[in-house]
Amino acid sequence: MMDYSYTQNRELSWLNFNRRVMEEALDESVPLFEKLKFLQIFCSNLDEFCMVRVGGLTDLSLLNDNQIDNKSGLSASEQLDLIFSTMSDLYKEKDGVFEIVEEEFRKSGIYNLNIDELTKTQRKAVYKYFKDYILPILSPMTIDLQRPFPFLENGSEYLILDLEEKGKIHYGIMALPKILPKIIKLTSSSGYPFIRTSKVIYEFVDDCYPNAKVLAKTIIRVTRNADLSADDEISYDEVDYRSHMKKILKKRKRLQPVRVEVNEKARESFETLLCSELNIKRNQIFQSDAPLSMEYVSELKDYLSEDFIAQNSYNNYLPKLGNKIGFTGDLIDKVKKKDYLLSYPYDSMDSFLKLIEQASYDDRVVSIKITIYRLAKNSRLVNYLCRAAENGKEVLVIMELRARFDEQNNLDYSKQLYDAGCNLIYGMSGYKVHSKICLITLKDDVGWSYITQIGTGNYNESTATGYSDLSLMTANYDIGKDAVHFFKNISTGNLEGKYKNLLQSPSTLKSELLKMMDEEIAKGSQGFIFFKMNSLTDRDFIDKLKEASDAGVKVQLIIRGICCLLPGIEGKTENIEAKSIVGRFLEHARIYILGRENPKIYIGSADLMTRNTEHRVELLCAVLDHKIKDRIIEFMDIQFADNLKGRRFGSDGNLHKIEDDKPKVNAQIYFMEQEYELEEEKSAKTGFFTKLSNAIKALLAK
Repeated sequence: MMDYSYTQNRELSWLNFNRRVMEEALDESVPLFEKLKFLQIFCSNLDEFCMVRVGGLTDLSLLNDNQIDNKSGLSASEQLDLIFSTMSDLYKEKDGVFEIVEEEFRKSGIYNLNIDELTKTQRKAVYKYFKDYILPILSPMTIDLQRPFPFLENGSEYLILDLEEKGKIHYGIMALPKILPKIIKLTSSSGYPFIRTSKVIYEFVDDCYPNAKVLAKTIIRVTRNADLSADDEISYDEVDYRSHMKKILKKRKRLQPVRVEVNEKARESFETLLCSELNIKRNQIFQSDAPLSMEYVSELKDYLSEDFIAQNSYNNYLPKLGNKIGFTGDLIDKVKKKDYLLSYPYDSMDSFLKLIEQASYDDRVVSIKITIYRLAKNSRLVNYLCRAAENGKEVLVIMELRARFDEQNNLDYSKQLYDAGCNLIYGMSGYKVHSKICLITLKDDVGWSYITQIGTGNYNESTATGYSDLSLMTANYDIGKDAVHFFKNISTGNLEGKYKNLLQSPSTLKSELLKMMDEEIAKGSQGFIFFKMNSLTDRDFIDKLKEASDAGVKVQLIIRGICCLLPGIEGKTENIEAKSIVGRFLEHARIYILGRENPKIYIGSADLMTRNTEHRVELLCAVLDHKIKDRIIEFMDIQFADNLKGRRFGSDGNLHKIEDDKPKVNAQIYFMEQEYELEEEKSAKTGFFTKLSNAIKALLAK
């Protein structure tokens, strides 16, 4: 019999996390324009959640609604009902937060105006703009027997209308063209007034139906299921996998609607129409007073003055290079002499990129092998890999084409790499290759040697400036040999590889990590487990953590997003503390520490989610260098001490502010400043944050 007393549903946990993202818009320490961006992130997150998670559960409810969630005991349809109920509350909260942020903008002279707030001059100018530039490209339709309800594109906005024409009532529908600007700038003697284009179309839509009377109208936005598996769709005679992926992307655009947003309470007749034509239920229709789409934010940024943006955004932060490997000189020799750990975004990814650039022309380098999941636009890494191939190096790229919503980007890069002479493997059938590993093989007078890089995040220069990740570069021979065998196994379709210093899913990662947890459980109150990840959903690991708590093991967890374990439940999980950090940077590292004295430490790509531990090719790598171990432990201790951006997971499943009398710590700011202090220590200077670090260490030691 499954015990649900110390677990919670993953979807509700995720919605709580997204609420936490939204709450950043209420934090007084967050600059004004960043508050608006956090609301934009909240909406973008919710879009993806509906497309993927709600979409997947919708499919499951139709195919097998008897399948029960092993964290809550709920069927798919029961989970959907809870999701929609929680989302309804979230929309109300979002409207309230948006109103607060908008009021702050107004106090700063930025006015997101409604039609009824326009002066006569402004209204006249807006109407002229509508007649001259908007009306000519609108495509109004009426719905009747000859003109059926049209296909509504995922993420696009439409106007639906009740029309009366010659005594008859019928519906009208019209897309809000994507080609139009999202905002219209208005003239004023002071400030920055503007009006969103959707409001203008809404106001003057009567001009599109000159022979009819508009009785009612509303703007809607449809979200469609995007949870389409390439492997489920693949046929045995499929020869060109890249061509197959293109077909999959086209099909995604037309999948079942799972959510409809409306800009005001929809009339009963509109709801009936939408439910009938889109095959949805009324609880899938959500009203939002805030904009249905936050795409206007980027145009607003271009409209506002550079001074305003600078004063109301996070200060520019440049990652440090001086105390790490740097990006000059012989980087290959540097790594061969000692291990290096880069901590993005506090350290620059340029060091790793320069290493690959050097490897692309260094005569000692024979081959470069790498797994790729997501890449930046105009990727320098791709350019260096292409250059390496053109210089005669063997370059093997395991390119995962099924990185959701990055499929087209990866298709384009795979062609560029292929044309340059790189060898490509398009993932593994049935298993996404999510590992982050790069192997440089060298041949010199002594023989073969290796440089291996293991990361917790993608090889993406853009996200490396905003995601908190670790990147280990090592010339350890045993790790290098493990990497050699890993690439050989993946190249030949073997998922059963076993290695000395690498844990790989689906073969050894789960079983070996559980075994190491058993070793800590055997120590009782002397045992120690300290994990950091994005999400915890794997029931086997949840139960093992509960078992550790029962044995008196001290368990500390830093989980950014989904946490299906409920900590602090007496007799079950009272020895488990779990925290989440949401701040300027996206916490993305996966770190696993087991034991206090000479601890085992692993970093890598895997969250403790069933999809990662059983259905993806993931890697965790042992950290062997003692100085780097110490640095990782300090990193984790400082993060766990964060009582400003950190929140505590409660036994109720919610995230709670941390109220204590300890020194106030914002871990991300600490790490930004700490790097500066390390530079200053060269001149024997000790700053505030160094003292704070010592104070925190003293508190943690008590």
